[in-house]
Amino acid sequence: MDMKKGEEDGKVAKAEKSDAKEGGLEPKVKGVGSISNKDVFFRADKIDLKSLDIQLEKHLSRVWSRDKETTKPKEEWEIDLSKLDIRHVIAHGTYGTVYRGVYDGQDVAVKLLDWGEDHIATTAETAALRTSFRQEVAVWHKLDHPNVTKFVGASMGTSNLKIPAKNSSSEAHDSLPARACCVVVEYLPGGTLKQYLIRNRRKKLAYKVVIELALDLSRGLNYLHSKKIVHRDVKTENMLLDSRRNLKIADFGVARVEAQNPRDMTGETGTLGYMAPEVLDGKPYNRRCDVYSFGICLWEIYCCDMPYPDLSFAEVSSAVVRQDLRPDIPRCCPNSLANIMRKCWDGNAEKRPEMNEVVRLLEGIDTSKGGGMIPDDQANGCFCFTTARGP
Repeated sequence: MDMKKGEEDGKVAKAEKSDAKEGGLEPKVKGVGSISNKDVFFRADKIDLKSLDIQLEKHLSRVWSRDKETTKPKEEWEIDLSKLDIRHVIAHGTYGTVYRGVYDGQDVAVKLLDWGEDHIATTAETAALRTSFRQEVAVWHKLDHPNVTKFVGASMGTSNLKIPAKNSSSEAHDSLPARACCVVVEYLPGGTLKQYLIRNRRKKLAYKVVIELALDLSRGLNYLHSKKIVHRDVKTENMLLDSRRNLKIADFGVARVEAQNPRDMTGETGTLGYMAPEVLDGKPYNRRCDVYSFGICLWEIYCCDMPYPDLSFAEVSSAVVRQDLRPDIPRCCPNSLANIMRKCWDGNAEKRPEMNEVVRLLEGIDTSKGGGMIPDDQANGCFCFTTARGP
């Protein structure tokens, strides 16, 4: 019986020694006290505490390094969600909601994209959207231009994201599924260009301001095109203003790198009223679809009005393609500006100018003598429009 008990005690000691090794904390002990089948006792005066401290420090260092590698961003554009503080909703979009927030001390706008959670999109469609999103973000984060919204970062997962509850009185937070994506960009306090034009619908804009805004937009688009990027949804709602009224292109939700073969870029992508005829007709297109949309925006900036206010989406689509419908250019519009509009929205994409030429033409316009749209309610106002227009 004593021999059997001794063998069992030996097994216990070996097992506990093995456990200590697996934990990375094998103490170097000089001398061992009595051993039972339940506990192992060490003489305190025989324990090498200095050696134990060194081993403990090494072990903790390995654990810390392993955790750091686990949380290391998978992509160079991926953000640390723990540094993101989302405040409140500022806009709702097609694929998600935009929030005001702070990231690492910087004021930002946070767009949460929730794909496939409406029980409509298939798993394959959701996967395709996420793949496209990853490709677009990889391009966007490298852009650097004063007329393009500064990209801060993105995240492919939102499991650690705290979203303010819809009920402001509640301390709870709404949650998004792990498949949702998050895009963070600089926050611009001036709102959208569309909102700015609506605020000035009656008094209109000084001609100098019209050209300044047009130049900002044209320079931003020229930069994107120089990087082989087609925005594909150029409209005044997708342009933001900073506190000094500088315009920056935003919302790259459908932007993509221009294909070498135009036939690889087909399908209706954009917003009716701004979409080029070839896009509306489902034909191949290239970066000149952005030039067409710019022409419509230029008209909108000058008139502080909406194109085709009395037509339905279906009527606009059909008339633009089959009847060469375009917004009516006011008679008070200077020829230099009117000619740029006509060139940009030419039905033949090959006849439209490149954006660098548009920039050159706008830079050549003299604004010292005025020429802006005259408010309708002035005695000597413009009578170009016989019916009330605008939102």
